[in-house]
Amino acid sequence: MTQTVPRAEATQPSPAAPAGGGPAPPRVRATWRALRGYIRPYRAPIALGGLLNLAAALLVLAQPLVAKALVDALGRDGPVTGIVLGLTGLVFLGMLVRAAGQYVLERAAESITRDARRQLAARLMRLRVAEMDRSRPGDLMSRVIADTTLLRQVTTQALVSAVIGGLTLVATVVLMAVLDAPLLGVCLAAVVLIGCCVTLIMPRIAHATRRVQESVGAAATVLERAFGAFRTIKAAGAEAREAAALDEAVDEAWHGGVRVAGLRSVASSATGFAVHVAFLAVLGVGGARVASGAVELSTLIAFLLLTFQLASPVGQLVEAAAQYQAGSAAVFRIQQAQGMDVEQPSPGRPGTRRCPATVEFRRVDFRYRAELPQVHRDLSFRAEGPGTTAFVGPSGAGKTTVFALIERFYEAVGGTVLVNGIDVLDWPLAGLRASIGYVEQDAPLLAGTLRDNLTCAAPDVTDDDIRDTLARVQLDALVDRLPDGLDASVGHRGNALSGGERQRVAIARALLRRPALLLLDEATSQLDAVNERVLRDVVADIARDTTVLVIAHRLSTVATADQIVVLEGGRVRRTGTHRELVEGDALYAELAATQLLAEPGARRPDASYGARRA
Repeated sequence: MTQTVPRAEATQPSPAAPAGGGPAPPRVRATWRALRGYIRPYRAPIALGGLLNLAAALLVLAQPLVAKALVDALGRDGPVTGIVLGLTGLVFLGMLVRAAGQYVLERAAESITRDARRQLAARLMRLRVAEMDRSRPGDLMSRVIADTTLLRQVTTQALVSAVIGGLTLVATVVLMAVLDAPLLGVCLAAVVLIGCCVTLIMPRIAHATRRVQESVGAAATVLERAFGAFRTIKAAGAEAREAAALDEAVDEAWHGGVRVAGLRSVASSATGFAVHVAFLAVLGVGGARVASGAVELSTLIAFLLLTFQLASPVGQLVEAAAQYQAGSAAVFRIQQAQGMDVEQPSPGRPGTRRCPATVEFRRVDFRYRAELPQVHRDLSFRAEGPGTTAFVGPSGAGKTTVFALIERFYEAVGGTVLVNGIDVLDWPLAGLRASIGYVEQDAPLLAGTLRDNLTCAAPDVTDDDIRDTLARVQLDALVDRLPDGLDASVGHRGNALSGGERQRVAIARALLRRPALLLLDEATSQLDAVNERVLRDVVADIARDTTVLVIAHRLSTVATADQIVVLEGGRVRRTGTHRELVEGDALYAELAATQLLAEPGARRPDASYGARRA
């Protein structure tokens, strides 16, 4: 196993954390900072889409002026053909320009959503195991899918709508002022009054949207739990209870969605109501001014058309505000996920076979969280290679946690874990794990093909390597009878294979990595006696030039180990060979005697051991 460079990894701090340890910035400022990061790579297409939409809005604004010219021409019995054609051209040109602008913006929005999903998914794949233990996978999936969908609205539509709506509103007000200032005052009074009411609604939309997204995450969590234990739920007859739990989460999301819809409807209706009130006010006051001769009829018609068109920029501003509130809730949840602790990637994947590793624990203390009991207390042992070191002990003694500390899934709170004499914290993480083959207790498989599962840890292996390894674990017959061979699907979590086949696939996957250190956590627990004997021979062969650490409850698996470490209560009780421990340690002798595969003639423990422990 190649020795490596000094410590390179540390938990990446949350991007939302302020520099210098000061107070966190206001959420609005943090939201805009995050939005700028998403928008920056697509400034050019967003600007182009905005300019096209602005041009379309200006073409629409020109139509009332052309309509005024048409009315004036009709009053003078002048030619109107050119004016009608010009008005028609403005309508069609405005439609085409707006369509082009919307396409450019939608394309940019989809690109932003894609990038956000990639970044968030890549970060979540690097989460520390301890962070994942505290999280709900369904909620994390919701943030990657649902929250990033809301992000697309605020990064393009809301931003451009706010800019275009603001500019168009200013242009409309300027034209109204040019046409008749008193009518403009009447129009704005109605709009401003309703605008104040709409402003009060916006924070409620943000809060309600955040609740909806949280409820969607909760529903995804319930589904993930149910699908992850589908057969267990079926066997327990718990379908109705799981469906009820899902119904509750879905109902919560529905109530939140209805609340958001109601608030947005109120805001939208208020906008329309303001425009209608303004229209009626302008019609009444303007009619009186036409009757008094203060303004011409064509001016009133143009002003009324502008009043109707005022609904568009005002509506854009209201919708942009609503989209921003919804999007800011999504950004907040995305930033929360982005701020979770991750393992930093590092180089260091060796490409050649390494020397057998040496593993040493020096007075290691560990607990999973501060509020939980201590798992390891002053744990010390040394496992040298090549050869096999087995770990035995009662349930809860901390056997599997030993492997988790070696893999740096967790970090010791005290003491030191050494691989080849170097603290695992000083290894580049990729280099450390590339040197280790790890077979978990439940031998999980990934949805996909058999080839995908075998090569996920060693993508460069050849088909010949795969065939040789499958033969060693006696899976070659399985591949031969599958219709698609190595390209056959293993199903969700490997449910197309038996438990023993899944374990052998997991073992083959670890062997294909050609590790310097092989960790086997109950790797033969689901194998029958014949296949267990075969795998035992394979492991014995591997141990000739590799360090093998194995956790097992079957005596036949550990009896031939070069060293056996007996754990109890998070400490090393004793180490030795099988014969030494049977004769010299009551706990190991009791464990050995209760195994189904206990060797004939093995010395049975003192019957009073359990009483002495009590």
